[in-house]
Amino acid sequence: MTVDRTLFKSGTILTLDAKVPNLATGDVLVQDGRVAAVGPALQAEDALVIDATGHIVMPGLVDAHHHMWLGVMRRMMPNVDDLFAYIDVVAEKLGRHYRPLDMYLSTKLTAAASLDAGITTIIDACHSSRSPEHTDAALDALEDSGIRALHMVGAAMDKKASAAHLPGDLQRLAYNWNKASSRVQVGLFGQLNLDWWKVARELEMRILTEFIGDLAKLGPEFAQPGVLGAHNIFNHCTRVPQETWKLLADAGVNITVNPRSDALFGFDDETFAYQLAVDHGMAPALGIDLDTAFGSDMFGEMHALFGQQRSAMRYRRFRGEAGTPAPISVEAVLQAATVNGARAAGLEGQIGTLTPGKQADIIMVRTSGVAVFPVTNAIGTIVQAVERADVDTVMVAGQLRKRGGQLIGVDVAKLDAEVTASRDYLIEASGYRTDLFNAAA
Repeated sequence: MTVDRTLFKSGTILTLDAKVPNLATGDVLVQDGRVAAVGPALQAEDALVIDATGHIVMPGLVDAHHHMWLGVMRRMMPNVDDLFAYIDVVAEKLGRHYRPLDMYLSTKLTAAASLDAGITTIIDACHSSRSPEHTDAALDALEDSGIRALHMVGAAMDKKASAAHLPGDLQRLAYNWNKASSRVQVGLFGQLNLDWWKVARELEMRILTEFIGDLAKLGPEFAQPGVLGAHNIFNHCTRVPQETWKLLADAGVNITVNPRSDALFGFDDETFAYQLAVDHGMAPALGIDLDTAFGSDMFGEMHALFGQQRSAMRYRRFRGEAGTPAPISVEAVLQAATVNGARAAGLEGQIGTLTPGKQADIIMVRTSGVAVFPVTNAIGTIVQAVERADVDTVMVAGQLRKRGGQLIGVDVAKLDAEVTASRDYLIEASGYRTDLFNAAA
């Protein structure tokens, strides 16, 4: 739904911009896809007025790491704790049978679920770019969905997959998608392949690396000037040695962490990657990672980050460690789910705060639920109390994608049928067996 002007009226306003005051009761005016004004009692003739009474109006959430192509595999491996067992199923057994259609449907499903949950921007970590046609299908799904996305093109994980089209296909993709006005853009899921990094940098693309310290090391070549920088996104960053943290921090790379997924696989320890990034002066962002155990819910990630950081730091304190970092605050958690994610995507000048001039990526969250009212602290309410079902309205670049609790332009029943058919095809083609009541892993 597109309108020229929209006025969110009489809501509690969380701007997340230190220079734009929060308001107990105020308005947000959107014009031509951007935030035009934030303030009390704004006047706007001919605007669509959305009554925000009893709601919190704030920037959209940013999911800074999600393998959207796994959408049709939802909860297929809810108990998995072995990374290589996971790869065997999602890549070697099922992933190798993916058609472009399956890529499209998985990505479309994840995008729709994300918008429904108040996620307006997503970094799509695609380690299954099997062919240019598969990449095009994923990008078409993102464009059709209306979400804002940075799609990271990466080699498929299964051993028989060909990556012959990479990194050569990046030039075509950059030309087609990486315009200043593009809501959907493309980067490289390049791991530690410096030859691929060079191509991406020539195209001014961002580069994603999944990094688990005891499975990968950064050699001296990564310390060379210009190799690492703000164009890099390092995900997980668990069990990373201090000298590597210093290298990453000095270079100004972006760090993303996945609280629930990192715990699921046992990647992290009591040093806690999020906290180590903060200790080194960095501002880590939050990602959901995968649908094989979870789904598109940043509120779950915020809950997990708050609890895990406090648990890890208090364990270190009770163990007698000196100088243990302070317990995390709800303010820091919300920053990780918005502003820090925007920075990781290279979009901090466009989204992440309700700042006049920025893109109008806005969500409106109900506070009238029996589990939520009364609202005594707005940030605490978002981080600790509300759930995805409380997201009433979602706007991306000035266009409404959810209104009154309902997605706009999404035939959910049709999507359900298509996604189920895709899952059934993959199970049949692979010979993999699932059990409705007993998880294999």
